[in-house]
Amino acid sequence: MWRHSSEDFSVSNIRYFSKHKGEVNCCAFSPDCQIMLTCCDDGRLYLWNATSAKHLATFNGHSGPVKSCVFSSDGQLFASASHDRTVRIWSRSITECTHILTAHSGSVETVSFSPDGQWLVSGGWDNRALIWRVQSGELLEDLRGHTAAVQSSAFSSDSQCVATGSWDRTVRVWKLFEEKEAVTLQGHLGNVACLCFSVSGMLVSSQSRFLIESLRLMGRHSACLVATESCVSVCVGRL
Repeated sequence: MWRHSSEDFSVSNIRYFSKHKGEVNCCAFSPDCQIMLTCCDDGRLYLWNATSAKHLATFNGHSGPVKSCVFSSDGQLFASASHDRTVRIWSRSITECTHILTAHSGSVETVSFSPDGQWLVSGGWDNRALIWRVQSGELLEDLRGHTAAVQSSAFSSDSQCVATGSWDRTVRVWKLFEEKEAVTLQGHLGNVACLCFSVSGMLVSSQSRFLIESLRLMGRHSACLVATESCVSVCVGRL
């Protein structure tokens, strides 16, 4: 765990989360930052107390490496994406899988909840981004256009748009449930491995090579999207 100290980052209160049996591919904090979720090449997900590093639960079900994991905005659900071509939605309260989503034809590399908790996006080696209804697990949209695997994804803060980053070195921004073509952002020299939207009026910066585009979303206000070629810490400050 790293704590910000004045202008520099310092290492303090190191905790080790050590039950994994393979490479750890992703970690995510609950909205209250009390719980940490990790996923691993051993096909499992692990819940931890983020402060004490106490192991709380292990989730089995995937038959291949788990590549991505994420909490819903209320912290009651989490989702996982796997090399076994499935996405699973899990309930934190009953510690069970509530939906298995099976429309992908290749490894699933990324999964993200919309801020309003209604939608889920997944993307993977089949070059597609799929939009799902969280409550029912119903497939709602099949977003096509990337020419290589979809590696990263993020919803806008109003849950009306979704961005996808790909091995084809582009970012596409899609307006949900409309027939309009996606906005395509070009300029990266490598895979787009990480995406995040800022809220209106915020400046996003990174210590890695990045592309920032200011987009007119929903016809009402501008939002800032940052896309990086590696997952790095992002600093946010008000303009």
